[in-house]
Amino acid sequence: MADEVVHPDGEPAPPPGESVHLPGPSYLPVLTAFALTLALTGIIIAWVVTALGVVLLLVVLWRWIGDTRRDISELPLDH
Repeated sequence: MADEVVHPDGEPAPPPGESVHLPGPSYLPVLTAFALTLALTGIIIAWVVTALGVVLLLVVLWRWIGDTRRDISELPLDH
C-alpha cells in the first residue's frame, strides 16, 4: 500500500486537514412542516387556523434563517 496519494501529474495530494462543517440538530424543520400543514388545513377548517399557521410559519422561518446566518458567519473566511 502506498503511504501517500499522488495526482496523475506526479504531485502529492495535500494532507487531509479541513473538517466538514455540519449544522447542529434543530427542531425548526419539524415546526416549519407543522406550521405549513396547519395553514393548509386551516383553508378547509377555518380562516383563524390558517392565520395561526401562517404566523407560526413566518416566525419559524425567521428563526431558521437567523440561525443559518449565524452558523455561516462562524465559518472561516479562508475558503
